[in-house]
Amino acid sequence: MSPARQPPLVTGISPNEGAPWTKVTIRGENLGTGANDLIGLSICGHNCLLTAEWMSASKIVCRVGPAKDDKGEIIVTTKSGGHGTSTVSFKLLKPERIGILDQSAVWVDELNYYDMRTDRNKGISPLSLRPANPLGIDIDKGKVPLKDLENMFPSMSGDFTSENFSATWYLIENHSSTSFEQLRAAVGNLKKQASKKNEGSLAYVKGGLSTFFEAQDALAAIHQKLESDGTEKVEGSMTQRLENVLNRASETADTLFQEVLGRKDKADSTRNALNVLQRFKFLFNLPLNIERNIQKGDYDVVINDYEKAKSLFGNTEVPVFKKVYSEVETRIEALRKLLLDKLLETPSTLHDQKRYIRYLSDLHAPGDPAWQCIVAQHKWILQLMQNCKEDYIKEQKGIHTCRYLELDRSSALNRISLSAPVKRGGSFQTPKDDSRHYKSPQQVRFVEKLSDVVISQLPNFWKLWISYVNGSLFSETGEKSGQVEKLKKNARQRQNDFKGMIEEVTRRLVQLVRGALLPSSLTEQQLRQYGGWDTKTPLSGVWLTQVIHTVRLSHEALSALEIPNDLLQVIQDLLQDLRVHCLLTTLQHTEEDVKRLAEKEDWVVDNEGITSLPAQFEQCMVQMLQSLKEPMECKPGEINIFNLDVVQDKACEQCVSIMKVFIKCLEHLSTKEQHLLIILSNCQYLERHTFLNLAEHLEKNGFTTAEKIIRVSIEALRQLDEYLFETYIEKKSDPIVGSLEPGIYAGYFDWKDCLPPTGVRSYLKEALVSIISVHAEVFTVSKELVSRVISKITEAVAEEMSRLMQCVSSFSKNGALQARLEICALQDAIEPYLTTESLTSFKQALEALPQLQSGADKKLLEELQNKFKSTMKLQLNCFKPASFQPVKR
Repeated sequence: MSPARQPPLVTGISPNEGAPWTKVTIRGENLGTGANDLIGLSICGHNCLLTAEWMSASKIVCRVGPAKDDKGEIIVTTKSGGHGTSTVSFKLLKPERIGILDQSAVWVDELNYYDMRTDRNKGISPLSLRPANPLGIDIDKGKVPLKDLENMFPSMSGDFTSENFSATWYLIENHSSTSFEQLRAAVGNLKKQASKKNEGSLAYVKGGLSTFFEAQDALAAIHQKLESDGTEKVEGSMTQRLENVLNRASETADTLFQEVLGRKDKADSTRNALNVLQRFKFLFNLPLNIERNIQKGDYDVVINDYEKAKSLFGNTEVPVFKKVYSEVETRIEALRKLLLDKLLETPSTLHDQKRYIRYLSDLHAPGDPAWQCIVAQHKWILQLMQNCKEDYIKEQKGIHTCRYLELDRSSALNRISLSAPVKRGGSFQTPKDDSRHYKSPQQVRFVEKLSDVVISQLPNFWKLWISYVNGSLFSETGEKSGQVEKLKKNARQRQNDFKGMIEEVTRRLVQLVRGALLPSSLTEQQLRQYGGWDTKTPLSGVWLTQVIHTVRLSHEALSALEIPNDLLQVIQDLLQDLRVHCLLTTLQHTEEDVKRLAEKEDWVVDNEGITSLPAQFEQCMVQMLQSLKEPMECKPGEINIFNLDVVQDKACEQCVSIMKVFIKCLEHLSTKEQHLLIILSNCQYLERHTFLNLAEHLEKNGFTTAEKIIRVSIEALRQLDEYLFETYIEKKSDPIVGSLEPGIYAGYFDWKDCLPPTGVRSYLKEALVSIISVHAEVFTVSKELVSRVISKITEAVAEEMSRLMQCVSSFSKNGALQARLEICALQDAIEPYLTTESLTSFKQALEALPQLQSGADKKLLEELQNKFKSTMKLQLNCFKPASFQPVKR
């Protein structure tokens, strides 16, 4: 184990005073066994271990640091000896600091300005050498906001290094509460600093006086040596060598100070560059800020910054500014393209369109972006309409890849429909699309969707144009620059072009609807573009009514935009054609429905002798007229289609055809004999009631040819009635008339040779019974037909009796009496139904008989007549007026 060493002892230091970073030599005892044994060295309380260099146990070399104490001990600490002591002290001098660019007669160690040990990452800027507090008094920051100071001192600065320095600003900011005495002291400090600067050259001389004396002595000694040498004019002499040395020294000095001066120039240029960067940091940061704001979508900020930069640097000749500004223009050009692309994107809202147009206007984009947007929107609307047609045609063909299969119930069309007032007579209701059992045809849903496309797109398109014309699309910037007036002038020049666009949209709407519903109104070329629908199953009047309702809503919506009427006339023309088509289609379908009415005849006769068939026919016609009420109603701007000659003729022709079809049904139903009377009764009711009611309905619903329709229809009905009546009479009267002659001559009866009459013979009674049976049959169906039928049969019987009497060559007295009895009995029995024709026949028959000569014959005739009436009383009662009372069933 080695013996313990003595603690270090410092006995001397050379030099014993100096400024910080002075190199000193420390001497003493037990100063360590080696460099690793030295673990501590402090001079005046400052740790100098980092700069210490161990030489031996009695000698250490180091540099004095910026100690805290002016005078202090030198303490050495070793591992082997521990903490040492000192018998000497070192005095730390604090000389005035010399700037790196200040004049000095002695060499200044630049390490003073860069502490490589304790502050190795902090360089001293030339600006930091300026006094932070030029007044030399305590700074007391005031509470006046910086914005208020900027407002009070526009274009000035409180920085005393600035060209626009304002002393008042500086005092308010840093010495707002400083007393007057302190400010007076500050004035004294400033005066001292100013005089100190004035004495700079003198201080320089004073500070280097000893150096000058030493240099003077050295030069004097050199001069003396040169004189004694005597070779100052000889080449290679000491003088020449000295000159060479001095020249090299001068070159070396120049080299050394050239670096210093270069650093000064570089510092000045850097400082100037920093000032420029600080002053124009807005411009230098602008490209990056533009990029960031574009990514964030803050286009307003970009436009404002660009306008500011353009006003400040748009015409600059400074190369660096031009370079940065050209970069700004590059970014702005990219922004213009981005905004134009966004503007022309579809679909887009009117708000976005206006916003992008204003941005492009503020950025002075070339061309006319607003018009480009209008053109793009126009193409977009036309494409939407065409896509709509193609998709619904695909659906009709069973290809379920459509974009418009489901009509949006919150569509623009439905919003208009819901907001429209409900008018009386509009009984039509739109079937719901979500019904699983009843789905509207593709053409109907296509027209609804097509109208919805137009109504939803055209208003914004129109509003965009109006904003374009009146200049409200453009910003205040454009207003100031006169750009708005230029664009408004462009808009006025493009009015015809825009009118053509609206006209094309409305024409496309009309042509697409015509292609779906009125293909015959298009040319072959138009059909190839707008047709393609399967029209094997034509739409009914109900669906056509819905289409008309939809198109009317579209027209109302477009009219509300104040679009000129001449541009919407094609829609009015379409509505007129649709209304005509709806009318004729409804009439045609009604005719088909009427044809099927015969199948509904149940032959149940009511008290009036008619079946339900006339009522069903009237109901069918009334429903048809009711369904036509909405499409035939004249909306504002529409005409009454019944005033058109062609429509009048076609509607009249179709209505007459409907009536005749029904009459044909009646004729078809009358093929069975037992139905003849019922059909006759129906015909009578139709003529007296149904057709007259229909005439009133037709006239009330605008059919101007109602009178003609009913007149022709009644004429056709009467022809059928006459035919059916004749047929019935023929079937009923022929057997009765045919039985008279055989009955008269039964049993070989002879008018010239017969017994006296005892009563009316059987043949006549049988004929009356046959007439009574016809009476009963007719009365069962319709009491109103009884008189007509029985009168006609009576005429036939009277005519036959007259013929038979006129064919007898001669009568005996008994034969004449028998004949008169039977003719008078027959005439009296059917007296209520006698007509002029039958009376004439009976008169002719009686005139063919010999006249009664005796009163006995007349009395016998009267008795026999009374006997006949008495025995046939029950049968003859049916011919009396009392029998016309309604029969209760």
